[in-house]
Amino acid sequence: MVSVAASKPFLSTPFLPHLHLPASLHKPPPKPLSISALILPHSRSPNQRQPPPPPPPQQVYQPYRAPPSPLPARYRNLDTMARLEILTNRLGQWFEYSSLIPSLISEGFTSSTLEDITGIASIEQNLLVVANQVRDSLVEATDADTVSYFDNPGSAEILYEIRILNTPQRAEAARFIIRHGFDAKKAEELARSMKDYPRRCEERGWEFFDGNIPGDCLAFLFFRQAHEHKTASSPDWTIPALEKALEMAETERARLRVLEDLEGKENEPEVEDELAKALRVPVVRLVYGEVAESTEVVVLPVCKAEGREMEVQEAPWECGMGGNFGIVQSEKSWSVWVVLPGWMPIAGLNRGGVAVRFGNAKGVLPWKDKRKNLDEEILVVVDRGQKEVEVEDGFYLVVGGGNGTGTEALKVERGVKLREMGVEKSLGMVLLVVRPPRDDIEDQLVDDD
Repeated sequence: MVSVAASKPFLSTPFLPHLHLPASLHKPPPKPLSISALILPHSRSPNQRQPPPPPPPQQVYQPYRAPPSPLPARYRNLDTMARLEILTNRLGQWFEYSSLIPSLISEGFTSSTLEDITGIASIEQNLLVVANQVRDSLVEATDADTVSYFDNPGSAEILYEIRILNTPQRAEAARFIIRHGFDAKKAEELARSMKDYPRRCEERGWEFFDGNIPGDCLAFLFFRQAHEHKTASSPDWTIPALEKALEMAETERARLRVLEDLEGKENEPEVEDELAKALRVPVVRLVYGEVAESTEVVVLPVCKAEGREMEVQEAPWECGMGGNFGIVQSEKSWSVWVVLPGWMPIAGLNRGGVAVRFGNAKGVLPWKDKRKNLDEEILVVVDRGQKEVEVEDGFYLVVGGGNGTGTEALKVERGVKLREMGVEKSLGMVLLVVRPPRDDIEDQLVDDD
C-alpha cells in the first residue's frame, strides 16, 4: 500500500543557495512533501488489475533439417557438369543415374534441354523417373531379392507398366512377373487386368476369379475376351484365349470355371426359356477407340425409337462408301448417322441397314439375361431387307407386340412368338445389339502418364 501525505519540509531551506533568477522565471517553490511507502506482499487494491498469467513455456527451438537427398551417396557431392556427364554416358545402374534427372530439372534444366545434352529422349526420361519411383515403392513393400531382379537393364520398361497399381498390388505383380518371366508388353497386360477386374463385377463368370491374385485377374481377362470373340462370331480365337486363361489361373475355382468352357460343359444361368440359351443375336459393347482402329467400318442411319414405324421406313436405304477417301454416299439426306466397326454380323450391310436408338433397353429386348445389365441405352441394328418372319429362332423389330396399329412403341420380338401370333412381316430382322462404351474414371491414366 502506498500513501502520500503532507508533512514537515523534508529539506531545510537555509541550506539552499540563494539564486537570483529573472523575475519572469521566478516561481514560488512547491511545498515539500513527505513520502512514505508500505509494501504488503499479499494484498492489492480492489481496483488494481490482476497481472496477466505467465506465458506458456515455449517449445525448444528445432533447426530446419533438409529431407534426405534422393540421390545415391556417390552422386551427392558432384557438380552439375559431372552429373550431366554421368547421365550422358549412363554410368552406373539405371535406377541410380535416373535419379539425376529430377535433380537437374530442379536446377532449371528442361526435358528438351536434357535431351539435347544427354541424348536421352523426353519420353525415356519420364519412363526412367516413373520406373525409379515404382522401384522405390517395391523396396518398402517386398523383399530384397524381388527388388534386385529389376536392377538389370531393360527392367525400367517393366516397372513403368505397373505404375497404375497401388503399392501392395505392385508387389504382387512384381513377384508374378518374375515367376513367369514377363516382358514389358505382358506386364502391361497384367497391370491392366488387375486394375480392370473390380469394374467387371457384372461380367460373366466374374465371381469365380480372385481379384487379389494377379494370375486370376489375368485369367479373367482372357476368359472375358474368349466370350467376346465368341459373341462376335470369331470361334477361331475362343479356344486359344481359354487356354491362356487356364495357364494363368492360380486358384482351383478359376481353373475349374475355365475348364468347363474348354470341355463344352458350361453351366448357363437360368434364363426365360430354352430359346434364350441359343441366342443368335450378339450383344456387344463398343470400346473407346475401336472404330478408329478398325480396318472396315459400317455407316448406318440412326432412328429414334420414339419416331415409331414412320421414321424407320423413311430412313435412307442406300448408303455406301466410295472413292479413295471412303466418302459416304446416301440416296437422300439424313440428320443422324453412326459409324460402327465392321463386325461379322453387319459387315457389308450397305442396303436396308438402320440403327434404332432406345434410351433404355428395359422392355425392349425379349429375353432376360442375368449376365448382362441392360438397363442402359442401346442401338439395335436392323436389316430392313429381311422383313418376312421366316426364322423362328431369329429376332425382329416390330411395333408393339407385332400386331399394333403403328402408334405403339417399337420393340424386339422373337420369331417363334410372332409365328404363333400369325405375324408374317416385321420392320426388319435384328442383326446386332450394341451397348455404349463405359466411361469409368478408373480407366483414365494417372498423372505420371
